[in-house]
Amino acid sequence: MSTNISALKELSGFIGACLVDSDTGLMLAAETGNIKFDLEAAGAANTEVVRAKNAAMRALGLEDQIEDILITLGKQIHLIRPLAANPAVFLYVALDRSASNLGLARLKAKGVEGTLKV
Repeated sequence: MSTNISALKELSGFIGACLVDSDTGLMLAAETGNIKFDLEAAGAANTEVVRAKNAAMRALGLEDQIEDILITLGKQIHLIRPLAANPAVFLYVALDRSASNLGLARLKAKGVEGTLKV
């Protein structure tokens, strides 16, 4: 098992990141930046986001998988990326919107995902 997500700390505007089991809402790994941020609560809450999107896709008859979910707030960007190899586990990244680059964040999250073994 490899759950090292520390490379995400290299992202501009990094606030925090965690790897979450969506079956339980529990964190498997976490990295924090300089801003106080409750990753445990964020991981658990975003478990509901992933579950709701999966339920919506089933209700619509969409036979597809989530690549990522993007939530833009006034001051932050939240990126949720279920693992292709294990969709029950997702990567969650919180960024300062004014200091981050969404394109680079998505590429970095995808790259980190490729190193994970869960």
